[in-house]
Amino acid sequence: MGRIGDGDVHAAYVEFRAKESDKCLSAQCIYCQSVRAKNTSRQRSHLLECPNYLNAMKEHNPDNPILHEAVNGNPAQHTPVKTPKKRDLDTMVNGFQGSTSSASHSFPIPKPNLERDFQLSVQLNPKISVGPGIWGQRNWISFISGHWNGRWGKGTVVPGGQDSQLVAPDLSTHIEANYLLQTFDHPPAFISVKTDGWRVGPREVLEKLEDPSQVDDVDPKAYSFRLYVHMETGDARYLHLNTGMWIGSAVRRGTESKVKTFSKLFNPSNALQ
Repeated sequence: MGRIGDGDVHAAYVEFRAKESDKCLSAQCIYCQSVRAKNTSRQRSHLLECPNYLNAMKEHNPDNPILHEAVNGNPAQHTPVKTPKKRDLDTMVNGFQGSTSSASHSFPIPKPNLERDFQLSVQLNPKISVGPGIWGQRNWISFISGHWNGRWGKGTVVPGGQDSQLVAPDLSTHIEANYLLQTFDHPPAFISVKTDGWRVGPREVLEKLEDPSQVDDVDPKAYSFRLYVHMETGDARYLHLNTGMWIGSAVRRGTESKVKTFSKLFNPSNALQ
């Protein structure tokens, strides 16, 4: 049986194999990008001293047991569930009941803000070449498994997701993925995710991304891997996701995993506050 907060420790790291020949996995802190061997106790010790992680928990999850241990010397025995700001079912069905403004009034257009919202890591099967088409080379990749965590929950990536890639002659790659998230709730919620975007950069960099012996040595800043994300669910606990908008960055980690960090472009639950 693990220690209290071990699940939070694992959720703060992305696991990957640094080299194909490595027998053990490495773990990268998603809050400061430091890398260490996969070891729960050592990963926990790092988080207890990681200012980025502790500051994020203070702001978004003050009941986090790792934060409690850093402040008080021992993890919290019980972690209350923090209820995020969401539209309830009645509001989603019936709409907002509020006064309307006169058409003669002129209001400034609200500026959308980016908010760090969630991140995920997926393990991928080897890509299957469908062959050249009229628009470029078509590749097909399926998801083995994965995990995710964010401000509104955490859980796993259900096996069976699909990533359809279209590779242009200059190696620019259009990504179109469909997959399913499962939450750690009891009972769990299921969230359908659609991802669309491009991986672009200098040809020599993109060639290295396709080479398993070189991909882990490529600086993520040397190329652009940007995505747009849409979510859909019928679970009343997560209806706010249906009207959210996300953009994200992704990183290639060999043939085994892909790390994605998503920022919420517009938070509808905060729009009328």
